[in-house]
Amino acid sequence: MKKILLIEDNYDVREMTAEILELENYRVATAENGKIGIEKARSFAPDLILCDIMMPEMDGYGVFEQLSQDQKTACIPFIFLTAKSEKSDLRKGMAMGADDYLTKPFEAIDLIEAIEARLRKNSFLRKEFSRNVQGINDFIKEASKYQNLKDLSADRSLTQYRPKEEIFSEGSMAHNLYFIQSGEVKTYKHNENGKEYVTGMFSAGDFIGQLCVLGSSGMYTETAVALSHCEICSIPKKDFTQLLFNNKEVSHKFIGMISNNVLHMQNQLMGMAFDSVRKRAATALLELYDKGLIKDDDMGISISREDFAGLIGTATETAIRVLSSFKDKGLIQLGESRRIILSDKKQLQQVADFG
Repeated sequence: MKKILLIEDNYDVREMTAEILELENYRVATAENGKIGIEKARSFAPDLILCDIMMPEMDGYGVFEQLSQDQKTACIPFIFLTAKSEKSDLRKGMAMGADDYLTKPFEAIDLIEAIEARLRKNSFLRKEFSRNVQGINDFIKEASKYQNLKDLSADRSLTQYRPKEEIFSEGSMAHNLYFIQSGEVKTYKHNENGKEYVTGMFSAGDFIGQLCVLGSSGMYTETAVALSHCEICSIPKKDFTQLLFNNKEVSHKFIGMISNNVLHMQNQLMGMAFDSVRKRAATALLELYDKGLIKDDDMGISISREDFAGLIGTATETAIRVLSSFKDKGLIQLGESRRIILSDKKQLQQVADFG
């Protein structure tokens, strides 16, 4: 049963509104002024707050401001009630960050619809979605309901890719972004001399191709190739753009799912510009380990020295020398098929931290 806190100084309005809500199976707590309302918001922990604007002792604006500064109450949906119809009053409340407002006197149906809409929105925004195909399908279904969209495609299925099989290619039309359910993928580009250089290594839980889908050229700016047996699902550009641009709340949540840690990418670019090759190499090895691409034993994937060199932004010969140095110091081992095995992650971390 959802809980609603009603803060209203007018006895008749307070009792009538509480009765309407209780008939709709909401659990209701009431407060006759702003100060009592703040205390009850903290003790009652409502799912939504209805608050009159004009009240003695503390008005609705003061209530909203105080509750917004408290971590426990800041995210509770908040609807202002006002007997005034002046646009300036309404604008002030919404500008402060309130979710909605109702002008008194209001119809019972308008009250219930406003509450249901805010609770539905809050439920969607608070919901966590698994970073797998089921989670993506659940997110798109929930986002479709939230936005009343009926033309998003049905559940996404998985496509199998063999090692070295191309997922998309540089210069082709970017019709989809892709989610890696299992397996490992590398992306690479060609420079003006036709030489290949690696732009990223990805594993289960990562999205690829999203920036290309949004790009002005409408083409993939890199190539993606499976490094092992992969299960990958695609999201059509049409669905992607609807999720991204139709509603800011959905967009914010979707960006969080597909971003692959933008802050990490920024740090990586800074490292490429200013860190030593040893530091970049140690950092890359630890990141590949965290993604499950290399392991403590000989069960990781085989990474070519050319790919590793592209990943850390150096010549292949330099990458080989650094790896040989790490091997001589006992930080790594070299297994079968040129697999890299981490022997001393603690020492590698020191190199990654201090060079």
